[in-house]
Parts: sequence; structure tokens; C-alpha cells
Amino acid sequence: MKRRTAREKAVQCLFQIDMAETNLGDAYAFVLENTAEDPTYLRHLVEATLSNQDAIDEEIKKYLRGWQLDRIANVDRAVLRLAFYELMFETETPPRVVLNEAIELAKTFSDEQSSKFINGVLSAYLQSRQFA
Repeated sequence: MKRRTAREKAVQCLFQIDMAETNLGDAYAFVLENTAEDPTYLRHLVEATLSNQDAIDEEIKKYLRGWQLDRIANVDRAVLRLAFYELMFETETPPRVVLNEAIELAKTFSDEQSSKFINGVLSAYLQSRQFA
């Protein structure tokens, strides 16, 4: 499975788990339906994001500026969680790639306003890390 596809499916899984309180197995079954691709990277992204979710959420909250995490759209929250996971814990993926992928995911699953919002949050995080 290509990394972009794995990220798309990871956002779908995270969304289902967050929104509908779907269990992990059912979320995987839904997104992997009718595909024969290797889901290893997808599973890694989802499980690592979920296992680090508390730390990820705390970090996201620092950059929301006037928003609360539980008040933003569920799909935006899923995109942010995945992106923050990659930025915080996956050092081999360049930050610019993570930023661009998150913006594209927002455009795919949400709208232009969401992509701008996600860009702003992630850019603020990245800028703070460059000067820390």
C-alpha cells in the first residue's frame, strides 16, 4: 500500500474510532474492504497514533488558537492527530511532506477552510520547533 493511501485509510479509521466509537478491527475491515494491498503501514499509523493520542492531543491543543480540540470537526481532528503523530514520532518523514499530506487529506475529506486551518496549526507547530 502506498504511503498516501495508507494515510487516507488511517484518517478514515481514526475518524470512525473517534466519531462512531468503532472498534479497531471493524475500522480496519471497513477501510480494507475490496483491497488486497498490504496494510502494514496503515496499521502502524493507526495503532501508533492511538497509543500516543494523549500526548498528541496535548501538543495539538497548544496550537489551536481560540479553538478547543473537542469542538473542531472530527475529520479535522483525525487529520491533525495523524500529522502530529508523524511529526512528533516519525523522524524519517520530512516535516514538509507531513504538512503537504495533511493539507491534501483535509482537501479530500473536508473543505478548503479545513485545509487552511490544518495548515495554520501545523505551520505554527513546525515554526515553534525550528526556534526551540
